[in-house]
Amino acid sequence: MKKFGAFIILLLISSHLMSQNIPGNQYFTKEIPEKANREFQFIAYYINQGVTSNMYPENDFLKGQIVGRLFGGNTSKTSNTKTSAYVEQRLIPFFIYQPSLFNGKAILRASFELDWTWGDAAYGVGGNFGGGFSADQVNLQTQNLELELIPAKTWAINLGLQRIFDTPYNPYRTVFDKMSNTGYRLAYFGTDGTGISVRKDNDFSRIKAGFYKLYENYVHLNDDVSLMELTGEKDITKNWKLGASLYYVRDRASGAGGVSILGQGLNSLMASHNGVYKFAYGDVPNRADVGWAGMFFSRNADHWVDPWQLSGFFNMNFGKADTLSNQKVSKTDFTRATNIFGYAGNLRASYRYGQTLNDNLTLDVTYTSGDANGLADKKYSGVITGNQWGAPGAIFISSGSYLLMPHGNVVNRFTPTIPDISNMGYGLTAAVLTASKGFIPNKVIGKVGIANAFGNVAPKGGRHYMGTELNSSLSYNFGPFMSLEVHGAYLKLGDFYDSKQASYGSAVNGGIDGRPVSPWTAFAVFKWLMF
Repeated sequence: MKKFGAFIILLLISSHLMSQNIPGNQYFTKEIPEKANREFQFIAYYINQGVTSNMYPENDFLKGQIVGRLFGGNTSKTSNTKTSAYVEQRLIPFFIYQPSLFNGKAILRASFELDWTWGDAAYGVGGNFGGGFSADQVNLQTQNLELELIPAKTWAINLGLQRIFDTPYNPYRTVFDKMSNTGYRLAYFGTDGTGISVRKDNDFSRIKAGFYKLYENYVHLNDDVSLMELTGEKDITKNWKLGASLYYVRDRASGAGGVSILGQGLNSLMASHNGVYKFAYGDVPNRADVGWAGMFFSRNADHWVDPWQLSGFFNMNFGKADTLSNQKVSKTDFTRATNIFGYAGNLRASYRYGQTLNDNLTLDVTYTSGDANGLADKKYSGVITGNQWGAPGAIFISSGSYLLMPHGNVVNRFTPTIPDISNMGYGLTAAVLTASKGFIPNKVIGKVGIANAFGNVAPKGGRHYMGTELNSSLSYNFGPFMSLEVHGAYLKLGDFYDSKQASYGSAVNGGIDGRPVSPWTAFAVFKWLMF
């Protein structure tokens, strides 16, 4: 393939050289536009990082390509004798075509993902691989391929594989930091999916409605998973914004579809991977109807008007799951029908004490309900998020934590102890305090943080305290959107992980008896957002 490409390039160069002798060629030379053709745009995000930690997957098949909960079904472990060390990189290119023929009212966007660990594989096929000697790996993953139609001013219709983010802002016209700190902060839905969404963005309000097909499965059967959403926000004053939303998932797949052999849904193997609650229905057909209703607010969301920034949300999930049979899983646990009701709240406050946005103190507090007795009472009182159906389907990466809760500096390894705010159904009370300072404004930035978390329900054999994390980072900005950063974090695990029986610990501690080794990580990362 490379030889064929080189041959085509050679032909193009040859034809160009020969064309220099064609009479009248100067005319065409003069017709070359002086400015770039803005019908086509290219934007890309590049990240290259070297990582060391005491975390690793026990399953050799994964080769370090792991997503989900630390100590969960992905076989991820910690060790006081083994140290992981690797370099990984990623490129996410965006191609945007906006033809002048349609006067800017039709836009095609395509984004892809190419990533690998240095030295991992060559001359093969598969995502997340390709950094081996000789390279030539087939590795191109489609993130988005969607068409935006603008039938009238302030209106937009998006068709195809697109962002499903639980904020009211347009994900293609809003910086990521704002989306991760408004609405539900991607804690409920933060991924990609195929469907149609319609939005109207006025100067002082925004509203979006969407329908997405999460899984089609067999086209001739009623075995699909579908998501519907309605989200809106209104500017109350110059500073304050208030919003509300409704979401609904109709799941008739009985776990079919999803990621590889894991499946998806309330009863799938993905639950232990993603750190969500698994509905132990057994190998029987099941269905679920789950809804979410919530409100959110923000003050000074861009942190420009004055030193104080505030945001928060409260969300309830409700519904019913049914096994479609009278099967008894245990003597005390009839799972023919399960009522669902859980809730979560978050409050984030930030104070900018210096001249730049990097000079700030931020406190982030999260609470989610938990379930103390499983399905024995025919009720689930914990939280449900998109992580029941995707890997990941929600990414709460803006808390300021690295190991306790997830962060965004990842390529192929996404393994915090609490990847989902449901915390396996145990619920969560967490607080993260961070302090940031621009030692050289907008050039050299330092940051330190401390995070604490408690399970609102204690697991069998353990207690409530999950752990305390300390983290820090130092960043140097070469120029706009190009930086070199050094990060480090250590999480001291608490008595939540003191399970004394392997049968209990298998869900919490990764199958070991007692508390695992506390995790740590350090990494240096180069980033460049190019456009």
